[in-house]
Parts: sequence; C-alpha cells; structure tokens
Amino acid sequence: MNMEEAVLTSCLSFEIDKETYGVNVNKIIEILEVPHITKVPKSPSFMRGVINLRGTVLPVIDTRLKFGVPGVPDSINTCIIVFNMQADGNDVLTGALVDEVKEVFEINESEILPPPGIGGELINGFIRGIIRKGDDFIMVPDIDRIFSNADIIDLNMQLQGAEAKVKTEKLRK
Repeated sequence: MNMEEAVLTSCLSFEIDKETYGVNVNKIIEILEVPHITKVPKSPSFMRGVINLRGTVLPVIDTRLKFGVPGVPDSINTCIIVFNMQADGNDVLTGALVDEVKEVFEINESEILPPPGIGGELINGFIRGIIRKGDDFIMVPDIDRIFSNADIIDLNMQLQGAEAKVKTEKLRK
C-alpha cells in the first residue's frame, strides 16, 4: 500500500457565512434538522440553547456567533451537526448550528496546508489548516479547540449531571 493512500481522510463540508469548512467525519455523530431549541438563561452569547436528542440534553452552539460572524435567522438549509469530542477524558456531545451541509469528500492529509500566519484568535486557535479545492479554499477547523471552551464543557457537564439526577429520581419512584 502506498503511503499517500494510508492518509486519506473523509471530510464533511459545510458553510458558515458563505465560507466552506471541512471536518473529519470521525468527529461527527449525525446531522439534524433544526428542532425547537430551548434557551438556557445566563449562557454565553454563542450558546443557542439545548435540544432533546433521544432523551439526552444536547447543547447547541451557534457557530456563526462562535466564529465572530453576525447571526442570521435560520433557513431551510440550516442544520445541526452533532460532534463527539473528548474533554477531561469524557465523551462530550455538542451540536453546532451551521448554515448548510454541502458534501462528503476525501482528502489526503498532505493536502492540508498550514493556516496563514496572520489573523486573530480564529486563525491561530480554531483553524487547523486550509485545503485548496480548485479555485476555492476549505478551512479545516480544530473542532476540539473550538468547542473545548470552558463555558461549553461546563454547561454540558451540568446538563449531564442534571439528566442523571432526573433518571435517578425516576428510578426511586
């Protein structure tokens, strides 16, 4: 087997504010239509709220706001990508609201170029690299860094704790 074949990765592309991003499909649990999202008081501005995902409370992040892009009303193409991340040794599910899911494509890891040396926190902290696709570019975000924000993990852990408490109380009855 050729070394280049060994590093092929499947990626899902999606759009935020007409810019295309690509993430490894291994980080994705599923893609959802946008249901009713319950707001959480005193949560960060980028936290849209929570949804019920088959009995589990799932925090939903407005990726536009997290990336510093102005928010817009949801459209027919808006969806939630459910990501699985590791935080303090625990699996953490987080939903990311995106403008539109585009396609699944394969990329050789060697085709991921380093991010530009300019830019603020978004480039330096959130973007792992850039893929050139024809005349366009696809940004490759570092999902674990974007969603490892202490506020998100803290809220997720609180929600999991509250969910476990409710289940325990139901079992006692």
